[in-house]
This record gives sequence, structure tokens and C-alpha cells, in this order.
Amino acid sequence: MPNKRKDYISWDEFFMKMAMAAQQRSKDPNTQVGACIADTNHRILSVGYNGTPSALNDDDFPWGPSDDPLKDKHSYVIHAEANAILNFRGSLKDMQGATVYVTLFPCHECAKLLVQAGIGEVVYRDNKYAGSIDNQIACRIFDTCGVKYRQMIIDE
Repeated sequence: MPNKRKDYISWDEFFMKMAMAAQQRSKDPNTQVGACIADTNHRILSVGYNGTPSALNDDDFPWGPSDDPLKDKHSYVIHAEANAILNFRGSLKDMQGATVYVTLFPCHECAKLLVQAGIGEVVYRDNKYAGSIDNQIACRIFDTCGVKYRQMIIDE
């Protein structure tokens, strides 16, 4: 029998690279985030990135922060994790115990959505808001609901 190749990437690397590819679709000039949800059988369920809802023309909405909520990008952008959940076309029961691979640790709002969708593990690349109140709330949600989370260091 021939020897199979040994330098192939792991499932974690594969799914994180999918999330990294998705983040490249984001039009946000400051923070591009991608997410890839994979089930327990290593099948991709959905992918998402941070951007405006598809019905909005993203050329007509702000892409920067502002003290005025009408001019603040945060009022119009859907996070990558939420988009991945919304893009999923199956039954939410198929997400039970799934893993979400995200390029940025989820905010507390996305943490609630991920828990509600049945995600069992969060694998993140970066946690630039570590220690912030929002991050502490997200971690508390995950900890209380038994959702595991871990950082994955991966080269581009």
C-alpha cells in the first residue's frame, strides 16, 4: 500500500482557514471577522462575515464609528457569527454540539445567539477585547451554558 501524505492540515486548521477566507468578504475598513460552523461530523454547516444585511446597499451606510447612532457602523452591521447562523438553511437541531470557528472572540450578543443555536464549542483566532466587560459577559454566558472555548494560533 502506498504511504499517504502526512503534511495535510487538521480539521481545526481547515475550518479556521474557511473563517479567514470569509472575513475577506467584509467591507469593514477596521475589523474584518469571519465565522465557519462545522458539525460534529466535520461538515460545514454555514459561513458568515461581518457586514450589512443583504437588503441594504452597503455603499449607502457608514463604515466608521460615530457618537451619532445614525452614523455609526455598529447600528447597521451584522456580526459574522450571527450571519453564519442566519445563513444556515438546515434545522437548528443539526447545530447541536457544533463548533464555530471565528477570527475574533464573540461579543456577548453573539455569545447568546451561539448558545441559543446549540453551539458546543467556540474556536477563536484573536481576542483583542480580552478582559473588557463585553468579553467577561460573553465568557460568563459560555461558562454557564457549558460551551467550551479555546484560542487557535494559525498563520495566514
